[in-house]
Amino acid sequence: MLTGERAVAETGLDALALKPAECDVRRALDVPLPTVAIDYEGRESLPDSEVLARLAAEKTVRLTIPVRADGFDPLGDDSRWASIPERVERVLVAGHGAYLSDDEKKRAVAPRLRAARERAPGAWVGTEGIERIALAAGGTQYELLSRSTKRDVRALRAAGFDGQVALYAPTVLTDDEDVVLDAVGSYAARRRPVARALPDGASVDATAAGRAREVLSAAVRDYALVGAPDVVREQVRELREVGVDIVVGYPARGVDEFCG
Repeated sequence: MLTGERAVAETGLDALALKPAECDVRRALDVPLPTVAIDYEGRESLPDSEVLARLAAEKTVRLTIPVRADGFDPLGDDSRWASIPERVERVLVAGHGAYLSDDEKKRAVAPRLRAARERAPGAWVGTEGIERIALAAGGTQYELLSRSTKRDVRALRAAGFDGQVALYAPTVLTDDEDVVLDAVGSYAARRRPVARALPDGASVDATAAGRAREVLSAAVRDYALVGAPDVVREQVRELREVGVDIVVGYPARGVDEFCG
């Protein structure tokens, strides 16, 4: 099986997403892709400005900005906004509830997204949970891969949307079913349609059996890019055919799998 740089090139991915709570984001310098997206996992995990500046000197860097969070709120405390190096581009999101306080969760998304877009017109807009608001805000729409992605993107294009669509997808470069389930089984199981289909109390990793394993084996392929690099490349090609412009892979087994 291909590994490292050759494997990544074979996938056809455009960018890699890194979670700073999981790895040193400086590993992005070892990834043979020109663009890296850095997820927001709370203020304590936010890379400092020197690290971001170093990455942005060699890569296109996109940093997730939760517009309701203190420090990034364009209608309130925006003290952290100015600390982001100028060359670092933004991905504006409502913000995952796990990384927001109760007060932050109560803040209205729409006016903050609009104000943030005025500050950063080139920002991508994360659509998770706020699809209509994100579309109204404009800009590159940053979607999560799901079982409805192809249908949804076709509908967007048919309706006349001519902006960019970027897609975030957990990615596992193997066809070993046990490895795949260990990497993204629990992720797929959190999706509502999958949770409803799973038997109560079922395992959601490689130990899943029977009906649970059947459900998960199908679900991981709905919500993640899975398979040998050439198989992933075919999945990426199909996404481009329906109108996806940029595909961002999240290394569900760790960044080492994507490094040269």
